[in-house]
Amino acid sequence: MFNCWIWMFILLCGSSIADEKSIRDADIFPSSPEIERGSTLKLFCVLGKHYTPQRNASHIIWKLNHELIAQENYNIVNETVSSVIIHNFTYNKAHVKCFIKYLGKEQLLVHTEVKSGFPPDTPGNISCIYYFNVELTCNWTSGRETNLTTTYTLYRKIKNTQGLILPDPELSSCRSKTESCSFRHPNIPFSNSFCFQVKAQNVLGEAISECVPIAMESIEKFEPPEILSVKKIAGIKQLLTVTWKIPEDIIPAQYLNCQVRYRNLYSNSSEIDNVAVTSEEKVVSLNLTGLWDSTEYSVAVRCIGVESKFWSEWCREKTASTEDKAPSGKVDLWRIIESSHPTGNRPVHLMWKLLGNIPHPGRILGYKIQYFPENNAALQMTKITTNKKIVLPLKEEAYIISVTAYNSAGNSPAAVLRIPSTDEKPPEIIETVRTVTTNEEMIVEWIASEPEVTEYVVEWYEELETDPFSKSWQYISNSTKWKANKKIFKPFVCYNMSVYPLYGNKVAAPYSIQTYVQEKEPSEGPVADTDVLGKNEVVIKWEEISKDKRNGFITNYTIFYKPEGGKELNETVNSDVLHHRLKSLQANTQYTVYIMASNRAGGTSGEQKTFKTLKFNKEDIILIAIPVGLSMFFLLGLWITCILKKHTFKKVCWPDIPNPAESVAVEWPLDASMNNSFLKGVTYEDKTLGLEDLNVLEHCFPEEDQEGLLLMNCENHVSECTDTNATAVQNISEHKITLLNGEKKIQYNEEHEVAKCLSPSMPYVITGEDFRSQMHSALIPAKKIQPIEMLEDDLRETQQILVKNEESDNEEVLKLEDFSEKTLFNPYLRNSVKTREFLISENLPEHSKNEPKKQPTVLPAFQQNAVGQSYVTLDMVGLATAH
Repeated sequence: MFNCWIWMFILLCGSSIADEKSIRDADIFPSSPEIERGSTLKLFCVLGKHYTPQRNASHIIWKLNHELIAQENYNIVNETVSSVIIHNFTYNKAHVKCFIKYLGKEQLLVHTEVKSGFPPDTPGNISCIYYFNVELTCNWTSGRETNLTTTYTLYRKIKNTQGLILPDPELSSCRSKTESCSFRHPNIPFSNSFCFQVKAQNVLGEAISECVPIAMESIEKFEPPEILSVKKIAGIKQLLTVTWKIPEDIIPAQYLNCQVRYRNLYSNSSEIDNVAVTSEEKVVSLNLTGLWDSTEYSVAVRCIGVESKFWSEWCREKTASTEDKAPSGKVDLWRIIESSHPTGNRPVHLMWKLLGNIPHPGRILGYKIQYFPENNAALQMTKITTNKKIVLPLKEEAYIISVTAYNSAGNSPAAVLRIPSTDEKPPEIIETVRTVTTNEEMIVEWIASEPEVTEYVVEWYEELETDPFSKSWQYISNSTKWKANKKIFKPFVCYNMSVYPLYGNKVAAPYSIQTYVQEKEPSEGPVADTDVLGKNEVVIKWEEISKDKRNGFITNYTIFYKPEGGKELNETVNSDVLHHRLKSLQANTQYTVYIMASNRAGGTSGEQKTFKTLKFNKEDIILIAIPVGLSMFFLLGLWITCILKKHTFKKVCWPDIPNPAESVAVEWPLDASMNNSFLKGVTYEDKTLGLEDLNVLEHCFPEEDQEGLLLMNCENHVSECTDTNATAVQNISEHKITLLNGEKKIQYNEEHEVAKCLSPSMPYVITGEDFRSQMHSALIPAKKIQPIEMLEDDLRETQQILVKNEESDNEEVLKLEDFSEKTLFNPYLRNSVKTREFLISENLPEHSKNEPKKQPTVLPAFQQNAVGQSYVTLDMVGLATAH
């Protein structure tokens, strides 16, 4: 309470003498206080002069860190000073801030950091280490953490009969903020009457320990001794002499104990020999006996005063080897035989190791390899190496190989191995091999068919290892079981295990298996791919997982597949299957597929792949393609046939009907305006006759015995038709058209029947050749039917035109026969004369005149068509063409 009044007095005085020109806007007291944890904190905030009179202490607010302190904890001291009280302050560290609030705005004036802690505890457990003529270091424990700045002072006092006397404080004390403090040389006088005391002090108080007496000899620690030599004595086996130097900076006239530690480099254990010496001895020696021959040892030394409790550190180790002795045991020899090369040589990899005998066989300087053909020992060859492996290029015959280890004292017994010839077939003695893995061991068991075989070699190596020298082996005698520590094998790695029976100096055929010491799920899954994609099925294929990613034996593959928007299905196959056909799939559907590879530890899935089934399979395409193909072949064949037979099809389907107006056989006395277009229409009684009005009358051929009757009937009507000849001919010329089209002649008629008779002057000629070569006879029409005398004149004028027309038109040719032939009676024309005769013009070619006459042909009677039907006769007159 008295302290609070003092602070208030200081604040009031400070505020009264504050100058208006002061730089500070506000101040806080006390600044950066340190208080005891859980106590009450009181702070004052003082406003500067320039804040008044507009603002005063009533506008001050307080915050602890970022939290507003309740106003009931505020106290207005005067117009410029405000205080705050915080009860039970438990923060390790906190910030108290002073704000001024005016017109709704807060402005930070000043803040301070407050720490809380505890007063120091009494230091304890004082201990010291004395390095003679170097330093004296003491350590202690400070108790609980004060969380405040604490200072420690170490006092070194002398205890005498009058009590404790404190020497010069500058030389007998040291300060530290940690739990350790040291006196340095030369301020380290030797005395056995010292006691040591520690005082701890902070703002909350101080604590002083008792003065603990400590004898200097009991806390002395030496520097490590120095080994001068470790050497063997010539001619003395199993002995080494160690010589070392005692440190110089030790308390004089005392007894020391030293320890010599030694171990051979083939063992992890060490042995220690004790040696008692005095401080006056500067160099000490010790003979180490009972050591192994030809063995290298490592030696170290440390010392301690008999009164002290601190050993020196071990000195730096030195090594030396005992006297050599010839190696006593054989090397452990094995071989790897490769296939023969084309040159006839075969590499044989020899490798060996020293047997783990106790005592150790000793230091080895090198190895001697001797080998020779089994049938010729005189060809022995020798090789020397310091390595434990060598490659020998041997021929295809059998060899004997021996390996010995040597040092300066002699050679070891020889290890002998026989290499079989290439044409030997070793017997198979091992029937089966199996492996069992336990928590600590790998066990290999086998069954042999030859019980007299008692020695075997177990060989193992990683499956992916290609270096022959990386293989490991071990000889087994009188047992068919081999146990090995599980730690010598790598987990998740496949090993090849082989068992070789040995009989005599020969090696039988091995029995090999693969095994894992420990398995886990594969590191990656197989990648699916589609091979044969169909409509309702697909072949999924995948590659084997690489051996370094399997982590165990693959037991099966599971194919998971799911249609888009459907349920996932799966199928499982054996580990030796790398493709599988999925059936009963939906056509034209997208699927997602992935494959999981499993071993005994679990399974891992590969990446997903999508595929879509086909809309049609091969059978569907074949069923569609065959009809289409046949149709195309048919259409192609039809098209080729049409190309090749187009003229024939044209004659059959679209026959060319000759235009009589364009004929050169006769001259048609038409007007120029007709332009030889007689086929366009025939006018009769103001009517036009078109092609659609024409009918073709079927031909009818009479029998030969009816020809005479027909001729007779026609002759009876000659006289009747003579008078009406002119009229009949005129009607025929206007209403009948004879068209010549190839070998067919068509007669156009609008009348209901053929004219009853024709004029004797109408020219019709039918020859036997025409009738035989053509199915129909031809009727040669005239635009105006004239007597035979007039037609003869016309024929003379057109003879030249007919010859030229025959050369240019292959389809329409008029063959003019000898006009001197007699024209027979045509039975189709009842009113025609029996015979007519064309007179041959003198202007015709000579060969035409001399051409033999054709036998006239008598046509059968005409079969009348239906009443009122237009018709065309097809057997009228054939004209012979002069050639």
